[in-house]
Amino acid sequence: MKSKKEARKTSTLKSNHLLQQLARTPEKLFAASFRNQYGALCFRYKDNADNIEMLLITSRDSGRWIIPKGWPMKGKKPHEAAAIEAWEEAGVRGKVRKTPVGRYTYLKDLDDGNVVPCVVDLFQLEVKEVRADFKEQGQRQLDWVSPGEAARRVREIELKSFLVNFKPQKP
Repeated sequence: MKSKKEARKTSTLKSNHLLQQLARTPEKLFAASFRNQYGALCFRYKDNADNIEMLLITSRDSGRWIIPKGWPMKGKKPHEAAAIEAWEEAGVRGKVRKTPVGRYTYLKDLDDGNVVPCVVDLFQLEVKEVRADFKEQGQRQLDWVSPGEAARRVREIELKSFLVNFKPQKP
């Protein structure tokens, strides 16, 4: 596993690479429509109904802090796909809200070297179960933090704003 310093350096280099690539070929950003992803905004109540913690995980490649998210899944509704991503990437299960509570956009660096704009629909997931054995265990770090700390750690501006102001909605 990379050290935090190495992960930050890799993340910074990758960010610079993405921006340089887009500057050279801006048509890539606008040539295709935005791709959809579904994210799980995982939270749990800490001491009482007013005090929550948010779950962040690290990405497998750069080690930057993100939320569990992924591509649409055949035969699964968006909220189900978000819940599956939370289970596979972080080992958490719980009560997922069927309608999105928000969305954000970001640039996804694909394995083939291309960059695509993505819209992530966010589904709140109140965590009821945390397991140590899950599909991507050992490939990611997990951390439970306050909404303010979660907002400080993630890179995407729209997600930062959403996290710092997050209040769980009724199912």
